[in-house]
Amino acid sequence: MKKNRRTFLKRTCIAAAVTAGLGSLWAAKSNSRSARLLRQLLADHRRKILPAPVKPNPASWSDNDITICWLGHATTLINFYGVHILTDPTLGSRIGVSLGVGTAGPKRYIAPALRVDELPPIDLLLLSHAHMDHLDVATLSRLAPSTFTVTAKTTSDVLAGTGLPQITELPWSGKATVHGAQGDLEIEAFEVKHWGNRWPNGIARGYNGYVLKREGKSLLFGGDTALTPLFSQVRSRGPFTAAIMPIGAYQPWIRNHCTPEEAVEMANQAGAQHLVPVHHQTFKLSNEPMSEPLERFQAALQKEPERIALRQIGEHFVCPRA
Repeated sequence: MKKNRRTFLKRTCIAAAVTAGLGSLWAAKSNSRSARLLRQLLADHRRKILPAPVKPNPASWSDNDITICWLGHATTLINFYGVHILTDPTLGSRIGVSLGVGTAGPKRYIAPALRVDELPPIDLLLLSHAHMDHLDVATLSRLAPSTFTVTAKTTSDVLAGTGLPQITELPWSGKATVHGAQGDLEIEAFEVKHWGNRWPNGIARGYNGYVLKREGKSLLFGGDTALTPLFSQVRSRGPFTAAIMPIGAYQPWIRNHCTPEEAVEMANQAGAQHLVPVHHQTFKLSNEPMSEPLERFQAALQKEPERIALRQIGEHFVCPRA
């Protein structure tokens, strides 16, 4: 009996060692998505997050201007004539699945330009869709409960644990108004080319771009989108002083994310004067080099460089008054 037990334990140890060895070989050599993700997570664990190259000071911005600041990824802070807007805030060190003690998922390369406690009071929280790099429950849970929130249809259930009770879901062409201390701001959702399901369930959720209007001026927030002619349909809502457009995560996700050149094309369809490039430099979500989206974006506008509103995380842009 003892001999049989020793034989069983020996064989079990050998099998475990072989399995572990094969698993390590697979993780190191396989080109599958799962293996690449595992290698990325292991590398991320050792990597330090770099500080944002620019530290903004929203308190110094004038309420008589339209100021747009890129905080990282798709997160922008906007002062629209005194109405403060925050788009798709992801201000933690990682995005992904909350495990209670932390978040499992991609790690930032560059820190957000502002922490949650450094933000001014937010009049409007604008959420484009429920993907984890745009709707980050950990960040949203730290915002003031009084924050007026506009999101895509069938997404408010994801916000249930955030403590944000003032939630308005907008379908395409849906409208809402936020009443700030400095006046009203109109929001209209429009259709883009993307998808909104949130892992792990298969609920079909909405995904929006937004038009923001106040005192005769208009801004466009493109959310997440692949190339589509739909931006030409909102041209009449302008003219747009600036369009906030995604330019990264297109390789191999070209059916859901536009290239930098396509972002410029869609902003042109909408008739936008200036472009604010987002959705790059922050998280490794695709195969193209981290620096490629901005390089291609600048090349696409090499004959009109004055239309590029900003390039670095933390930079802000004051829209021309004329």
